[in-house]
Amino acid sequence: MEHGRKTAEEIASQPARDVGVQKAKVPPALVKAVLSPYGLEGLKTCRQISGAINDLNGAIGPDFHAGTKYHESHTAKIAEAGGKAVVNSLIPFRGLVREVSGAAPADRKYEAAVTMGYARRGFLRGVYLQRRCKPAY
Repeated sequence: MEHGRKTAEEIASQPARDVGVQKAKVPPALVKAVLSPYGLEGLKTCRQISGAINDLNGAIGPDFHAGTKYHESHTAKIAEAGGKAVVNSLIPFRGLVREVSGAAPADRKYEAAVTMGYARRGFLRGVYLQRRCKPAY
């Protein structure tokens, strides 16, 4: 239910993001990932590393784990696609508006930060395992 509400809010607020009124804020964990994706400053203990991994999980969602099954609601995906189509049709020349307003570059910056977050989380998981820390995240 929570995911559906979040998706609906994202769809409804899309026009505000398209014209640059509302911009996605990069979470602090992702800012750290962009600045130092492979750094270990301030991460001396297993608990600190686990905390950094959990911060990234909060910013980009849970990590993948072997054996986890992916479930998707076909009906929910159709409703989401329909909602996006309606909202996105409200702004003529949407792509151009997004570039001029700065929304598209801001989204690219945010997506780059998410990518760095994935890289940092993978790196930290490797360090965590290499140090033989107990599975805690």
